[in-house]
Order: sequence, then C-alpha cells, then structure tokens
Amino acid sequence: MSTPTPSAPPIRVLIADDQMMVRTGFRFFLDAQPDITVAGEAADGEEAVALARRLRPDVCLLDIRMPKLDGLAATRLLAGPEVTDPLRVVVVTTFDLDEYVYGALRGGACGFLLKDSGPTLLAEAVRAAAAGDSLVSPSVTVRLLRHLTEPERTARPAPVTEPLTDRELDVVRLVAVGRTNAEIAAGLYVSLSTVKTHLSSVQLKLAARNRVEIAAWAWRHGYVRPGS
Repeated sequence: MSTPTPSAPPIRVLIADDQMMVRTGFRFFLDAQPDITVAGEAADGEEAVALARRLRPDVCLLDIRMPKLDGLAATRLLAGPEVTDPLRVVVVTTFDLDEYVYGALRGGACGFLLKDSGPTLLAEAVRAAAAGDSLVSPSVTVRLLRHLTEPERTARPAPVTEPLTDRELDVVRLVAVGRTNAEIAAGLYVSLSTVKTHLSSVQLKLAARNRVEIAAWAWRHGYVRPGS
C-alpha cells in the first residue's frame, strides 16, 4: 500500500456520484486525511468530465450509474487510450459486476472499488492512484484478468520492443496476481524503489499505461496460469 508523505502537497480528489449522501460521506472521510483534499464534487457524468478537465485533480472518483453520462463513458473521456494527457480515475460502485470491472479498466481506470469496501480502502485507492499504482481487490483482479484474457491465455508471448529480464518477469507475475508494490518487494527480497524501477522499465517495454495493463499482458500471453 502507498504510505502518505507528510511533506508532499495533499492529493487533490474529484468526487462524482449522483447521491449527495455518498459524496458527503466520501468528502467527510477524505478531507479528514492529512494527505488528501477534496477539490470538487459532481452530481452527473457530464459535470464530472467538465470539472475534471478544468480542475485537473490528482485522482477522480467516479460512480458508474450517473445521469447524463455514466461513469464508464466519463472514464473513457478522461483516461481512455485516445486521451493525450489522461487523468487517474478510480471507479467506485455498488455493483460487483464483471462487465463493469472490464469496462472501467479497459476505459483507462487505474482502480476499481466497491462502495462497501470501507473508508480505509477508499483512502488507499486514492493514494495508490496518485502514486501511479492501482488498487483493485486481488480476488477481483485475478477473476477479471482470467476472464478478460481467456481466449488468448495459451498464446505465445507477444513481441516487445526489448525483452523483459528474468527479474522483470518475476515482478510482472506478482503484479498479475494482485500483489501490491510492498508485497512484491517483500516477496522478492528487494527494496520498494527497486520494484518501482522494474515496473517503470516494464511499462516502457510493453507500452503499458499502468499495472492493470501489465497484468492483462501477463495473463494474455501465458506468463500466469490458473492456481498461480
């Protein structure tokens, strides 16, 4: 998990949800964190996209079911593959439906969180997104990646601009089963900064925008198997 850095400026968050009570609850908890501040709120998807583009928050928390423009469409507009300067989006929803998870992550979200996950995990998801990491429940991560890549799971590894080293592949396999950077560091007996260096190198070689895309690549090309 990412840990707050007291000397760093607070993480600026945009909350988008059509329920005022949800927005109020999220704001109350996040504003109470020493390293997080709520920069704005939106009650529908169109307002969320407009505010996000104007405020450029560090992290956008988007509900899926919103009026005018749903959270998946808003995610694509703010963080999708065609966006030149994408924002970091975490989708927060009541519905643990695979189609929503796939749609969010394929649309560029770097995290997927259920509203009943609790306030602590919400703050950790914000911190992870701000740090360029992602937070998706490990069980959800493995489930969705298996489904997402099943037709190609036995395919030969795709060519990359430069081969991954053995250690980079070790890191990739752990990312693919939902391990955090701290857990990867502990499991491989290396420092956290070393893990981040390996991930940066892997992202460059795979042209992956985040660890979710790295994990999907590993599952798709047979570097991770069921039961891993």
